[in-house]
Amino acid sequence: MSNEIPLFEIPWDENDVANAVDSITRGSYWANGPYIDEFERGLESYLGVDHAVTVNSGTTALVAALTAHGIDEGDEVIVPAFTFIATANAVRLVGADPVFADIERETYGLDPDDVATKVTDDTAAILPIHPYGAACDIGPLAEIAAEADVPLIEDAAEAFGADYEGRTLGTIGDSAALSFCQNKVLPTGEGGAVVTDDDDLARRLEQFRSHGRASDEYFSSSGSGEYVDVGTNVRMPDLIASIGCAQLEKVEDHIANRRRVASQLSDGLAGFDGVEPHTAAGRGRHVYQLYTVTLGEDIDRDAVIETLADREIASKVYWEPGVHLTESYRDAYDYEPGTVPVTEEIAGRVLSLPIHPDLRGDEIDRIVTAVGAGLERGR
Repeated sequence: MSNEIPLFEIPWDENDVANAVDSITRGSYWANGPYIDEFERGLESYLGVDHAVTVNSGTTALVAALTAHGIDEGDEVIVPAFTFIATANAVRLVGADPVFADIERETYGLDPDDVATKVTDDTAAILPIHPYGAACDIGPLAEIAAEADVPLIEDAAEAFGADYEGRTLGTIGDSAALSFCQNKVLPTGEGGAVVTDDDDLARRLEQFRSHGRASDEYFSSSGSGEYVDVGTNVRMPDLIASIGCAQLEKVEDHIANRRRVASQLSDGLAGFDGVEPHTAAGRGRHVYQLYTVTLGEDIDRDAVIETLADREIASKVYWEPGVHLTESYRDAYDYEPGTVPVTEEIAGRVLSLPIHPDLRGDEIDRIVTAVGAGLERGR
């Protein structure tokens, strides 16, 4: 029996399997079946939105949202550099330019004060993320977007079920992108969705995901369909949606268990100097898609990582370097260190530890003990 503690494990049960078997053995409508409609209705009900349009990944959800909002060549979109690279890549994929703003120290989300300085006549949207499962300071960001008369598009890939001052994330902006990748709070393996209350935006999203087709009845119609815009094929398969339906039924239990595990980890780490767990800064519910700590400036992070690895415990840095200092962005935009100083500092100190809903007490104790030993080794 393996003694390894992986960074995450996917929680599944017989309902996930039963739904998948049902979708497969139907023998038809694998690309566009009844579980798609059920999953979209379930997302709409859970989040309290009018429309959820599923697609094949969280990255595609970002691209679809930007496209539906009319963002294209010559536009600028304000984004964080402290994020998975997909956030910025999606902007480039629609032909626009990402403009990097710095992060705040409380939640590591976009700093509204810095965002305000980056708004220009070319700004076409503001695209914040909610890091690690907690809200950025999205209230002031929404005010900045409204004043600039540009859409606020939430990258809520890591924050399904989290909230900001009682408001569910994904419902505050003009639209939001969700991800159901295998390590997310609501996992389906891959998959994503865009959620919105805007009827026209939802219609454009539905057309974009199916080649610009005006109707979703292609597979049950005798006609070739009416094509009203340029689109592509980024549909979610029915099989993936079937798993999403099963996962959605238990997502609140998973979130409660993630929060329990995170609390136990934080209680254990409280006795050590030089390690600070990421929090929601009192702004709302943290769902802990990742359990991330920030190490003291005097701690050698590599020593902590090596200590964990020696004890068969996974860890990972999310994210270093900032997107602006990756090769692709340095080559395209000539970014240099110092562009977003808080981002660059924090990126050098964060470390994500294992978390999933079924992490056992003895495993939590092992993680805490190993972190403590790593801190001593790296001090």
